[in-house]
Amino acid sequence: MFTYYLDLALRSLKRSPGLTALMVLTIAFGVAASMTAWSVFRAVSGDPIPWKSAQLYVPQIDMWGPQAQASNPDSDKGPPDALDYGDAVALMRDHRAKLQSAMYQIGPAVVPADAAKHPIQTDGHAVFSEFFPMVDAPFQYGGGWTAADDEHRAQVVVIGSKLNTKVFDGGNSVGKMLNVDGRDYRVVGVLKEWNPQPRFFDVVNTGGFASDGEGMFMPFTTAIAAGISNNGNTNCNEVPEAGFEGLQRSACIWIAYMVQLDDAAAAEKYKNYLEGFARTRYPNWAPNVRLRNLPDWLDHEHVVPSDTKVSLLIALGLLIVCLVNTAGLLLAKFLRRSSEIGVRRALGAPRLAIYAQFLTEGAVIGLAGGLLGLVLTGMGVACVGLVLPRDIANLAHLDVSLLATTLVVSVLASLLAALYPTFRAAHVVPAWQLKSN
Repeated sequence: MFTYYLDLALRSLKRSPGLTALMVLTIAFGVAASMTAWSVFRAVSGDPIPWKSAQLYVPQIDMWGPQAQASNPDSDKGPPDALDYGDAVALMRDHRAKLQSAMYQIGPAVVPADAAKHPIQTDGHAVFSEFFPMVDAPFQYGGGWTAADDEHRAQVVVIGSKLNTKVFDGGNSVGKMLNVDGRDYRVVGVLKEWNPQPRFFDVVNTGGFASDGEGMFMPFTTAIAAGISNNGNTNCNEVPEAGFEGLQRSACIWIAYMVQLDDAAAAEKYKNYLEGFARTRYPNWAPNVRLRNLPDWLDHEHVVPSDTKVSLLIALGLLIVCLVNTAGLLLAKFLRRSSEIGVRRALGAPRLAIYAQFLTEGAVIGLAGGLLGLVLTGMGVACVGLVLPRDIANLAHLDVSLLATTLVVSVLASLLAALYPTFRAAHVVPAWQLKSN
């Protein structure tokens, strides 16, 4: 029976090719716009480490006091979103979490052993040894350094796969020496291709997104001792002393911090510890601390750009407009065939048969619109870089799930648009049509 209704639908669509093409284009443009916007929104709003995000927390401490809050009209009265050097080192020394790491962004130059190659400017982070198991960093060769390496300021590094390819041609470089800013460091580990989006472990300095993976990690204590300066954001409520050492002695915030707490009880215990820590270090004002898990932290930092949310809402609005227009075209098309419907009903065709016939016609339009929508969606994903920042636009990509979703949305949208016109067609009164003809 479906084959019969499909044949009727194709014959009907062929009788008015212009109207059919218009409906297919309308559905295709609406679906393509919404799917393109959805591909970007899906990429930037995903959980970067879903199996562990509920166990990762970001502590915040107010080291500036209520006067600094009052002088900032844009403040939400919460503590700053990063730590100063003194607080970060003290938290690491107390070590009240299962795993934890202070970190700051670095941008040193790597000098290849081959004199024919130019120095390579790379991005990375200075972290503690517990960083790698905490974020489940995947290693291709070797592994991270040890807590003893942190304590003794060992001259070691972990490098990313791209830097390993540039300097060591992609081979197992564990044990080899790497010249970083004029000092030799021993490679202890090489990461696999790893570029989590959003860059959850340091949202403050990266903005959440980065096109390339991390080039290098080195021990926090080693980087401090070597004077490798901060390459990320620095916010101060007063002018610090000059130089990198002056920054370390200041109350400027530039250190990101993350801890792993395995359950709610551990999180509550750590929150109480933070309050006691703040009360001891800053006795002149009431403790003002926050402890947000990773999903709440990403939401607090507004990692999902407002542009993508607005684009998605606009695209959905366009899809609704397209559905309304398609419904109007189908209504005109179906009611124009009222005499045909009246004859079929008079000959005994039930209303269910009329529903099946016209909904099949709507599904065919949706399928054709979906196929065209796939092409337009591909073009849209390729062109999002014209309206969004490159780091975000690069996250949007075509995959099987997006293609399948485009087809499903297109067919469902056309069926939705066909519901009311089909309802009107199925309720045509046969007697009136027979009398008028």
